[in-house]
Formats: sequence, C-alpha cells, structure tokens
Amino acid sequence: MKAEKTLRVCEKGHKYFKSSECPSCPTCNKENKPGSGFLSKLSSPARSALVHEGINTLQKLSMYTEKEILKLHGIGPASLPTMKKSLEEAGLEFKE
Repeated sequence: MKAEKTLRVCEKGHKYFKSSECPSCPTCNKENKPGSGFLSKLSSPARSALVHEGINTLQKLSMYTEKEILKLHGIGPASLPTMKKSLEEAGLEFKE
C-alpha cells in the first residue's frame, strides 16, 4: 500500500508533494547541490545525511567505518562505491 502524497511548502515557499516524513524540499536540494567535490556525486538524501553529521570533507569521511556511514538515515549501499572511489582518489579509505 502506497502512502498518500501530501502538498508541502518549504520555508522558502517552494511547493512539493511528498509521501514520507522527510522534510527536505526537492527544489532546495537542487539549489544547494555543490558543483564539485565528492558531495556533488552523491544523491540528495546521502549528501544531506553526511552534511547533517558534519561530514563535509573526505578527511572527515575517512574517520568513519563503512558500517557507521550505512547507519545514517539517507545513506544506502548504492552510495558506498561513489564514496570509496572519491576516498581512493584522495589517497584515503574508510576507517577499519
């Protein structure tokens, strides 16, 4: 059974429909997407989860294990290869 989508309005006045409890506005997410860096390669939910935790650099990301990152709401297994590749390109890796 699908949840019913409800009309919402963000604090900037953007209108959007959503069925989940997640308060993020799709329009704001697009406007806030970085133009470069590893965060720009991730989906909006994954990017928001990392930023919410204060993980906005590869150095900070390397201080966590893959398991810890996967526990964050908004991060799924599909995001890990992108993060691993970005870490490898910088000569870093996830914490063991």
